[in-house]
Amino acid sequence: MHFSVIEMWSTMGLPAKVVAVLLACMGLASLTVFIERMLALRRSRAAARRFAGETADDLHAGHFEPVVAQAAKYPQGHLPRMVRSALATYSHARNTHDGTGLHPLERMRRHIERHLESLGADLRRNMWLLASVGSIAPFVGLLGTVLGIISAFQGIAATGSGGLSSVSAGISEALVETALGLAVAIPAVLAFNWLSTQIANDELALTTSAGELIDVVEHLAEDTAPSKGEEIRRERVA
Repeated sequence: MHFSVIEMWSTMGLPAKVVAVLLACMGLASLTVFIERMLALRRSRAAARRFAGETADDLHAGHFEPVVAQAAKYPQGHLPRMVRSALATYSHARNTHDGTGLHPLERMRRHIERHLESLGADLRRNMWLLASVGSIAPFVGLLGTVLGIISAFQGIAATGSGGLSSVSAGISEALVETALGLAVAIPAVLAFNWLSTQIANDELALTTSAGELIDVVEHLAEDTAPSKGEEIRRERVA
């Protein structure tokens, strides 16, 4: 006997309908998270490319103020946010003394390490939902199947009718819940794995860029630092 989706929905019991609605909401939520994360990664990468092309010359020349000002124009880019925060920390450390005795470059390096963790958490925002849907949806579908089978056998017991046709019809309706659970879980798992790979690549790129930024600032600091002979001459003059 053939059943359409509308007919199956009309014959489902209330518990099975609740499970089906829950699975539909889980599927919609996972799809929303996937699209939002994918768009966020694309915006961040586009901002990083534009920012790197616009500020490379100023950065290597030691002109940090224009770099920081340009980075403020890309709030959705993780690389501009990291560079802006690092250079602002370095500039502040050079102009102030916090009593720790740390070199400004060391203070910037420690700040970058903490800031990279914050950026990684932002990249993984709402990823827990995809992981939860991928792991829970099959069990929710199985729960709907069990409830549907119970409802089918209760209907058979109440009407007193039996036979293979009546039993198979109820079971087929109940198994729709399992199929729906798998249909929700499989795309969620695939989306989670794909996004995890993309986020790992972005984190690696941020870590590499942070190391390059530290090298550039360190090189500029060495070039601008007075030589040992100059320090001795200054001491003699003083």
